[in-house]
Amino acid sequence: MCIFAQFSPLAGVLVWDRHAITQGQWWRIVTGNFTHTNTVHLAMNLIALWLITLIFRPAARALWQQLLLLSLLIGIGLFWSNLYFYVGLSGILHGLFASFALGEALQGRKSSWLLVAGVCGKVLWEQCFGASEATQALIEAPVAIQAHLLGLAGGLLLGFGEQIKTYWLDSVG
Repeated sequence: MCIFAQFSPLAGVLVWDRHAITQGQWWRIVTGNFTHTNTVHLAMNLIALWLITLIFRPAARALWQQLLLLSLLIGIGLFWSNLYFYVGLSGILHGLFASFALGEALQGRKSSWLLVAGVCGKVLWEQCFGASEATQALIEAPVAIQAHLLGLAGGLLLGFGEQIKTYWLDSVG
């Protein structure tokens, strides 16, 4: 979807656009996460998605569920930010990374706590000091650190939620 969403005229109707969403174009809540500023931005995000799936090896169903849930959470959550337009998969990527790393950590893989701490530290750094200027130059736009924070929060919730669900199913079954 990201590749098709990159090109006009489709890109123009998929971008997260506050005004368009309030005028009834609700699909943009989800689809804005799958559009990008340029091909470098697209490539960076698709490579990151590939690396996350390579590292954590999530089941396809779990990956798709989390992609959808995170895109909804980020798309809705951005209404509490100062953004009027948003594109990019990076909020979802932060969420997926946090969720899968936390899931591993809660299942006893102690080294995964370092991954959780790392993604939390990275997002905290961005909130305090802003995003990398080099990244902004590459994507030709400001980095939406608000989406990174929302993705992280959503990913941590999903990671804890999955653990609670597993615990509950094990105790009931």
